[in-house]
Amino acid sequence: MSTVIEQPVEARLVAAAPRMPSIPATLRYDRRDPFAVVMTFPAPATLEGVEVAWTFSRELLIAGQQGPEGQGDVRVRPYGYDRTVLEFHAPEGTAIVHVRSGEIRRFLAAADELVPVGLEHLQLDLDHDLAELMRDAC
Repeated sequence: MSTVIEQPVEARLVAAAPRMPSIPATLRYDRRDPFAVVMTFPAPATLEGVEVAWTFSRELLIAGQQGPEGQGDVRVRPYGYDRTVLEFHAPEGTAIVHVRSGEIRRFLAAADELVPVGLEHLQLDLDHDLAELMRDAC
């Protein structure tokens, strides 16, 4: 059984111009980091010209489907009938993208099949992680 789910999504960048260009993005879930989701934007879609990845909680993405969520660098909220807004705040500025809510729901359903919500802690190997930390400290 695979430990990683990757799903391409079409994100629409909200900009000052009236046209919202589509940019490719990828949602990623890895059972080895069961509380996290990673959203990656390829180099051509970023101002810096390098791939950018944002890591945030799966719980934030789930809750953001129902109403505004987040107070930090990543914020999520529903928008209209079938859009979800993701805001990414960095010192350089803020990027706001719209993603079809159906794509996010499909991704979350696949993640839930891999690791059901509420059972994430069962994926953690704290003894192994602690041993790795201790090995690195020596």
